[in-house]
Amino acid sequence: MYLNRRHFLASLTAFGGASILTTEQTGAAGPAAKPLPVSCNAYTWSTFYDREKKQWMADPDASLTDYVKSGLTSYEPSFNKADEVMKLAPFLAKYQLSMPSLYVNSTLHRINDAQKSIDSVLAIADAAKPLGTRIIVTNPDPIRWGSDEDKTDADLAEQARNLDRLGAELRKRNITLAYHTHAPEHRQAAREFHHMLLASDPKNVSLCLDAHWVYRGSGNSQLALFDVVRLYGKRIVEVHIRQSKDGIWQESFSEGDIDYKRLTGALINQNVRPLLVLEQCLEKGSPNTMGPVEAQKQNIKYAEKVFTGLI
Repeated sequence: MYLNRRHFLASLTAFGGASILTTEQTGAAGPAAKPLPVSCNAYTWSTFYDREKKQWMADPDASLTDYVKSGLTSYEPSFNKADEVMKLAPFLAKYQLSMPSLYVNSTLHRINDAQKSIDSVLAIADAAKPLGTRIIVTNPDPIRWGSDEDKTDADLAEQARNLDRLGAELRKRNITLAYHTHAPEHRQAAREFHHMLLASDPKNVSLCLDAHWVYRGSGNSQLALFDVVRLYGKRIVEVHIRQSKDGIWQESFSEGDIDYKRLTGALINQNVRPLLVLEQCLEKGSPNTMGPVEAQKQNIKYAEKVFTGLI
């Protein structure tokens, strides 16, 4: 019923948080960035709109009116190409929304596709930087979403080289590349996930920790999630936040399968202050008791409680 993020991004036409970001984390020169409110990404809203038989950003004014009604003032959109950034820009100004981060897909494991993908991301970065974007999140394309097919060792070696190349180019622009995963990268002893981080320069490739995809991709394991934080915590510049109960995504962010208070403590202990991006989405079996505005209001309220010390 609901679009996964990759299919959502592919379907876009016209258009498709919060912490102190240090200069080391963002790659930016000068003093540390000022604190920002908790952010939220477009995929969250697309799943709620889809349930209501509507399309997120089909009418930008209607969509962003709902967005700001929730109390959100920071936004992580998804883009396919640079001209989508320019189409969104006047609406960001109109609704006084900041855009510290954005999400893009990329295909980096095939030599013939990688340069085209890198060029596209860099064009998006060049368009977004004047709007205040300092983090670009990407999840390199799986071979086929929903399949059990894995990339070969040669594929992963090529992908890691190109991920590092992309991160190096973005760093020249004072933009941080944040590697993101869904469930497939955590199969097979998480060989894809670990190789992307171990084979890339931490100066070029940071981590967007999608806590629930790490949890779900590892067989609903908090042990695996907190091992990832222990291994790569210093590289985390952004966290995508979603909660489930008994394995099912909930409408609003609250206590559930993942101990986010523990995650907050683990990040603070490593002196990491990532950008916090709400991504409380819907799937088959999710409760159906509220609309997106009310859900986001509850998300913000609970986030302010559970992420004390990070916000």
